[in-house]
Amino acid sequence: MSSNHITTTHLMTLPPFLSPGDRVAFAAPARKIMPSELQPAISLLQSWGLQPVVPDHLYDSYHQFAGPDSIRSALMQQLLDDPEIKAIFCVRGGYGTVRIIDNLDFSHFAQHPKWIVGYSDITVLHSHIQQNLGIATLHATMPIDIEANHLLSPTPALQSLHSALFGKNLCHTLSSHPFNRPGSRRAPLTGGNLSILYSLSGSASDISTEGKILFIEDLDEYLYHIDRMMQNLKRSGHLADLAALIVGQLNKMHDNTIPFGRSAEEIVLDAVSTYNYPVCFNFPSGHIGPDNRALILGQEAHLIVGDEVQLHFLP
Repeated sequence: MSSNHITTTHLMTLPPFLSPGDRVAFAAPARKIMPSELQPAISLLQSWGLQPVVPDHLYDSYHQFAGPDSIRSALMQQLLDDPEIKAIFCVRGGYGTVRIIDNLDFSHFAQHPKWIVGYSDITVLHSHIQQNLGIATLHATMPIDIEANHLLSPTPALQSLHSALFGKNLCHTLSSHPFNRPGSRRAPLTGGNLSILYSLSGSASDISTEGKILFIEDLDEYLYHIDRMMQNLKRSGHLADLAALIVGQLNKMHDNTIPFGRSAEEIVLDAVSTYNYPVCFNFPSGHIGPDNRALILGQEAHLIVGDEVQLHFLP
């Protein structure tokens, strides 16, 4: 397997890094949240010297959603347009962001970028913003994942979130996986939740993967669903011209009474078997709780897949 060093240039705009005293806010574009679930995140951000803002209607409830589409859209729009807010922390994923993405006006945000933070369903925002605005976003843990004891003992998820937001060196090192394919690449990182990427295919929010490092992760899916989604990425050309592939956590997979016959990792490996680029498995990002490492989507990164794996985000 070739390990030639390849550099690509698809650089995106980085929002300004945070400083103590900055005002940051919470948004709920998908599932609802209760005040008690948010309190640890409020305390954590205060301990970082930030001023967290809880906007009106954040705790609204409409079936599974944090309010009807109109309320969630209005809240997100308010935060995108507010010049005093330097970062937006999406409180949780689930489902719902795709229902409001076309209601949002990003014109002010495009002129005054700020960090959008989240993962899972928030992949809708990540993908849409990268594809249409060329602005980097942050795939990272969300307030629903933060517990009170994390203030006393910061997790890798929170340590990397802090580093990413405050412009510190962000580098992840992990042990190798038997399915890894070695190589070294420098390219912008893109991707997110596999199910969400699949759902965005062919839309205005669909990602461009050519010359980029693609990251995918997923949770609670049937194995044949994983295969169907990977075949979609392959047939649509999203896998053909990658710089590299990073496979995050593929957790809590399900099978049918008659087994599919392959693990989720084997399904992914089969889908990229005809391509010649580095592949890294079991990366600590996704639905993994306290070890959900922050990834700056849109920023150039250096991926080295060898005896160990290193992903370093370049300044």
